[in-house]
Amino acid sequence: MPPTDPAPEDWRAVLASWDYPDDARTGTRRQRRQAKRQHRQDARRHTADWVREERRRDPIRPGCALVGVLLVLAVGAGARYLSTPDTPAAQPSTSAAPADAKPPATPAPDPATSSAPALATVDMTTPDAVAAAAIRGYLTRNPPADNGHAASVRRAAPYMTRSLVTNLTASADPAYGRLVSRGGVAVVSRTTVGPAGASLPVDTPLRVWRTVTARVDVTGYEDYSETVTLRTEVISTGREWRVARILGL
Repeated sequence: MPPTDPAPEDWRAVLASWDYPDDARTGTRRQRRQAKRQHRQDARRHTADWVREERRRDPIRPGCALVGVLLVLAVGAGARYLSTPDTPAAQPSTSAAPADAKPPATPAPDPATSSAPALATVDMTTPDAVAAAAIRGYLTRNPPADNGHAASVRRAAPYMTRSLVTNLTASADPAYGRLVSRGGVAVVSRTTVGPAGASLPVDTPLRVWRTVTARVDVTGYEDYSETVTLRTEVISTGREWRVARILGL
C-alpha cells in the first residue's frame, strides 16, 4: 500500500523524540524554539553531507551499473554472432556448387539483334562497300521483333561513326513510323553505290561522298517494294572507313 502522511499527533511524537541539546531545554520559550529549529537544520545538513560523501566513495552508481550490464550483454551477443560458423559471411566464396545444381540459364538473345539478317563480310578498307553495308543494315527493319527504331541503328552501327550512331538513335525516322502503321517488315534485296554528284564536295584521301540506292521489299498488310536513294559521307579512320553522315532520311 502507498505510504500515508503521518497524522498531527504522529508528528508531535516524532518531534518529541528528537534528542535536542541542553540549550534547547532551558531559557525562554522563544529561545527554546529557536534552539530546536537550529538543531533540526544542522541535523538535516549533516545528513545531506553524509549521503553526498557516501555517493562519492561508491564508484558505481545505479545508472552506471545499468549501462555496464547492457554493454556486457551486447558484447556477448556480438561474440556469439561472429563465432557462428554457418553464417553467410563465414562461408568461403570459392565453395563448390552442389552436384545437382543446375547451370545458369543462357540469356535470351536480344530480339533486335536476332532479327538482323546475316550480312556478308564487308571490306572495311573500301568506302563503297562500307556505305552499302551501312544503308543495308539501317533499312532492314522488323518492328514486331525490333521493339523500336534503335534496333535498325544497331544493325548499321559497325559501319558508322559513333557520333552518327548517337544522332540516329536520338532522332525519329518517319519512314520507320510509316512501316509500323502498315504492319510491315522491310528487307533490302539490292544496293548500288555510285558517285555523289557535283552538288557535294569533291573526294579527298580522308573523305568521300557516295550515293547509295537500295531496293526495299516490304511484307505487311500490303506487300510492295520501293527504291530509297541516300547520300552518305564516308571518312577514313586510318585503316578503315566509316559512314559519318547520311543525307535524305
